[in-house]
Amino acid sequence: MSKRPSLSVFFPAWNEEAYVERTVGLAREVLERLTDDWEIIVVNDASTDRTQEIAEALSKADPRVRCITHEVNLKLGGAMKTGFSASTKDIVIYSDMDLPFDLSELERALRLMDYLEADMICAFRFDRTSEGPKRIIYSFVYNLLIRQLFDVHVKDINFSFKVVHRRVLESLELKSQGSFIDAELVVKAIKKGFRVFQMGVDYFPRTRGISTLASPQVIAKMISELGSLYGDVKSPKDPVRPVRLPPSVKPIDARKAVSGR
Repeated sequence: MSKRPSLSVFFPAWNEEAYVERTVGLAREVLERLTDDWEIIVVNDASTDRTQEIAEALSKADPRVRCITHEVNLKLGGAMKTGFSASTKDIVIYSDMDLPFDLSELERALRLMDYLEADMICAFRFDRTSEGPKRIIYSFVYNLLIRQLFDVHVKDINFSFKVVHRRVLESLELKSQGSFIDAELVVKAIKKGFRVFQMGVDYFPRTRGISTLASPQVIAKMISELGSLYGDVKSPKDPVRPVRLPPSVKPIDARKAVSGR
């Protein structure tokens, strides 16, 4: 790469106590190899387990790790908007807390971003048969629907490994509160003329906790938001402000709360 980039990595988290310490530790190891200027953000979406306690302890031990807590649960879209808004570095990466891919792949993604002069890298899964037939069918239908409705050729639009340059975030306004936010982000970036490329990665399914992404409620929310935001996503306008926190939401940054600032 031409130079070592500054990197923000954030993880939306709802009841992820089984993963927080492991995931933040792995992220720290990878980032130390890639740059001297990095931060890790855990967006605690009003968890009811020990997610906040563990994340705040990690934040106290290392000032480059931050824990931001929602007072109420804002779902995936709200957590991702908080993560994007709170990130301060030139390149922003996000992933699910259970790390469904080898985080070392970030080095390859950054090389591709540099070589291709890309604005965003979207990962797709080489093999996802371990998810089971129901989730595979849901995903196939959803990806096909997004491709047909928005004329974008992205293989695995909801996979949670995307590398985004800050200039993209400064040009978009994301509105989704649910899991439709992945599609909203990618489609709006493409429609605004940003260079979006894909790369394949090996997939590692969740081994702890419970995933809610294939629940009927999540799927219904995605379809509802697709319908209500179709026109805005199809022809995105310049934002009044770049990606930001939802109105009236005041997340708690654990480190600032501790220091009294």
